[in-house]
Amino acid sequence: MNDTICAIATLVGESSINVIRVSGDKSLEIVNKIFDKDLSKKESHTITYGFIMDKNEKIDEVLVSYFKGPKSFTTEDTVEINTHGGKICVNKIMELLLSNGCRLAEPGEFTKRAFLNGRIDLVEAEAVSDMIESKTDAARKMSMRGINHELSNKINDLRSNILSLIANIEVNIDYPEYEDAVVVTKELVEEKVKYVEEKINELIDNSKNGLIIKNGINIAIVGKPNVGKSSILNELLGEEKAIVTDVKGTTRDIVEGSIIINGIETNFFDTAGIRETNEIVESIGIEKSIKKINDSDLILFVVDYSNNFDEEDEEVLEKIKDKKVLVVYNKIDLGKVKNDKLDKYDSIEISTKEKDKIKLLKDKIVEIFKLNDITNSDYTYISNARQIGLLNNCLDVIKDIKKELKNDTPVDLMEINIKLLWETLGEITGEVYKDDLLDEIFSKFCLGK
Repeated sequence: MNDTICAIATLVGESSINVIRVSGDKSLEIVNKIFDKDLSKKESHTITYGFIMDKNEKIDEVLVSYFKGPKSFTTEDTVEINTHGGKICVNKIMELLLSNGCRLAEPGEFTKRAFLNGRIDLVEAEAVSDMIESKTDAARKMSMRGINHELSNKINDLRSNILSLIANIEVNIDYPEYEDAVVVTKELVEEKVKYVEEKINELIDNSKNGLIIKNGINIAIVGKPNVGKSSILNELLGEEKAIVTDVKGTTRDIVEGSIIINGIETNFFDTAGIRETNEIVESIGIEKSIKKINDSDLILFVVDYSNNFDEEDEEVLEKIKDKKVLVVYNKIDLGKVKNDKLDKYDSIEISTKEKDKIKLLKDKIVEIFKLNDITNSDYTYISNARQIGLLNNCLDVIKDIKKELKNDTPVDLMEINIKLLWETLGEITGEVYKDDLLDEIFSKFCLGK
């Protein structure tokens, strides 16, 4: 934290501009050694035109931005060099910075410094990473809620409620004669804990929506051979992604594609037709299909509605019976053969020859995952596995507190678990943290962020 770091903040390649970021106490001193203008005479938050120099040789024509700490992202003196795109210019300037006293930043080190210096909390830091990885506008909006501190405010509200309880318990213990203090009764503890529990359960319930926005939806198209799975995939994607023939076993491997439905990335996987076969390549494809079934959020079980439901259909149904299933009755233009065995499943009737039917299928997916509700919300969702895990840990602590209430445990002894609840919530925002946890979190960030 005491040294000055540098890294390329943009994707290196053929582009008009690349940005190199420098942060630390010696930022100005180091950049001044290779810049033909004196940045120490410039005001903060200004841009200076000039040349990067290697002794008497001009290396590149650049614009240099200067941000004096603490009014910078890291709260340290920060310099950003806007250089021409391309590997040669960038690498040469990086070489000059490193040879003049900079250290190459570790992945996520700029954001880590912003956190350690109190500029952002851990929820905001993770939201920055999510923003970079956003694939849809909905994911961007959700990340922005984290960056804007809206999610942190919810956690801090819960911590504030618990902290007031802890403070009153401490006063009751240390100053029993103090008449104006709130007497912490078991009823008061129960009331506070109930409020926190309800809010945590609300966050966990809504995290399902957050995970859908962040990770998208995985949908496997499953069925026996020649029921029209590949045709359905092609129509959903609006392109000829999968080969369609009348020959059984044409699809040997997983064919996949993605579209955006109601602002949510939706990934479709056309699987090999599931059946008994001695053909080695087809068997491998079927094994992959079964694995994809287990990894999917929804199974489109495609059935040829113009033919009887047979043993091969039964075999497929057996493999998907424990999953979320939408029965897709295909080829309705050729006729309908009723089968009572599928009555308990949600279903839709389509024909790939009728475009409006494919739209009905997309609308059905929207209905199943309640995508209209998700994308019309305020997007203040938790979608981070670490944060969700800590919320579940909080619920475990609350269970222990409720047991203590039931067993008439004295309030001063209950304070141990109440403090643990407060600290566990603090781990979400980073008020409480361990160094190895920070290393793991920020190591997943890209270099230069």
